[in-house]
Amino acid sequence: MRARIKSALGEVAYGDFLVYLMGPYTTFDVADIVPEGVDPESVSLSAASASDGELDAMLSTLRSIQGTLREDPGVNAFLAIDPDIPLSEMDAASQSIRFARASNATLFVVPAMGDKLGVGMEVGSVLEDLDDPDRERVLFAHEDAVSSAMIRAISQRWDARVVSYETEAELVDAVRQFVADLMNRELYGDLPRKTTRDG
Repeated sequence: MRARIKSALGEVAYGDFLVYLMGPYTTFDVADIVPEGVDPESVSLSAASASDGELDAMLSTLRSIQGTLREDPGVNAFLAIDPDIPLSEMDAASQSIRFARASNATLFVVPAMGDKLGVGMEVGSVLEDLDDPDRERVLFAHEDAVSSAMIRAISQRWDARVVSYETEAELVDAVRQFVADLMNRELYGDLPRKTTRDG
């Protein structure tokens, strides 16, 4: 999967360091997200929802962060839509899990827009799949106005890093610092390095 992701992206200074950027710009089928053994028909969940304008703004924010990270520190940041894997080949929830497994860092960005339940379920499905120390590679960044039991559970249950932000500049600073920390930890041996065989 790492090789497939890299082949879909342009050249950057640190092309082997993959950063998967996620946000509530897609919806997911509940059947793909509920835990194994749970009947999807027994679960009542509303889909993540937002207006077209909000989704455009979210995608624009993710693209801006992606461009910033690809320039400085020069890592291979990507969105789920970049590798262009058809849903007929792999459903969206499975893609998210595979992308997270293959990536050196996974960043969830959640602004104060729409219904967060869908993205909350997606975060949970990705974190449940990852083992330590890969959960340390996950950052959940939410706008100050966003608060939920799912966000609290992310740090309590899975020990993933959670930060809040007020402005896009604060968000960029937080993700840049997180990525730089992971790069240093891989370089100096605290975290095992990802290889082309991972994911």
